[in-house]
Amino acid sequence: MFKRDVQQIKNLILQTLRDQGLETPLQQKRLVEAWPKVAGPVITRYTLNTYIYNQTLYVRLSNPALRAELSMRRTELTQRLNAEVGEQVISDIRFA
Repeated sequence: MFKRDVQQIKNLILQTLRDQGLETPLQQKRLVEAWPKVAGPVITRYTLNTYIYNQTLYVRLSNPALRAELSMRRTELTQRLNAEVGEQVISDIRFA
């Protein structure tokens, strides 16, 4: 009898994504898509644009008062977003 090397499909897919350099962009996309869930409906209403550059999430807001309030909660939001994705994807958030 021969021994089979059985692996879970999840591990095979993750390894393939990692080998092809697609794991990080996928995680970044998941994090940007998690912004409305983590931020909530009121903040999402004032969000104009979100993108990631150099492990920093940039969030463009239309309300200056909200921008100032969220700047004080940067660390909390960073932790919640990374927890939502399950990986350390971003290290900071900048509001513009």
